[in-house]
Amino acid sequence: MRAALLIAGLFLATPLPAAGDTLVADLSDHLIAISSGFDGDDVLMFGSIEGPGDVVVVVRGPEQNLTIRRKQRISGIWVNNAYQTFEDVPAFYAISSTRQITDILPDPEERKRHAIGFNQLPIKLGTASRNVPQAEVENFRSAIIRNKQRSGLYRYSSGEVTMISGKLFRAPIHFPANVAEGIYRVEVYLIRGGEVVSAEITPLSVSKVGLEFEVYDFATRQGLLYGIFAVIVACFAGWLGSAIFRKR
Repeated sequence: MRAALLIAGLFLATPLPAAGDTLVADLSDHLIAISSGFDGDDVLMFGSIEGPGDVVVVVRGPEQNLTIRRKQRISGIWVNNAYQTFEDVPAFYAISSTRQITDILPDPEERKRHAIGFNQLPIKLGTASRNVPQAEVENFRSAIIRNKQRSGLYRYSSGEVTMISGKLFRAPIHFPANVAEGIYRVEVYLIRGGEVVSAEITPLSVSKVGLEFEVYDFATRQGLLYGIFAVIVACFAGWLGSAIFRKR
């Protein structure tokens, strides 16, 4: 019901797009609040298009540096033998579309231009590596994607963008419990004839709130005081427990 009202509100409140403005989109919420007991959250991307076309929604999270290691068995013991570092790896990356991406955007260069697709991500090689031939770099890159998919942080859902009356659309976006804090980009593309004809980018923030954030912020800004306070609390808890058991 809430989703329907949001879409209806957008349709009523927004004038019809002009020929050069064929896409209008927004989020139901621009903040994912991480609090105690957070087990994931959902937001809704909704909007309208003018004329025919397919819609693709891409969500990419804060970039990070990663080191991928490969284990090798040496003398019966599994050890980390080779590794490769990568830079600008999205912590979260999700795609949803009205149809299969390869049907909507058959040209790989067009997908690469907009970084749509796991294999089109502009992940940069890091400067540190060990015993890794250039031919094996792609294997490490694939390992990043597999690990992210396994943890639910990379996903692709064909058909998850739903068209309503051929003009309005909606796309639910799920953020798992292990989502990272930071600023996310929610990109919406209108695709027609195998090309992107219009696009919109909306920011979304994932942040700790409440007591958890206050403790984290204090520990980050005042590390020494936080350490002293933690020691005092631990000593007091130990003394209190000892006193209780002595009375018994």
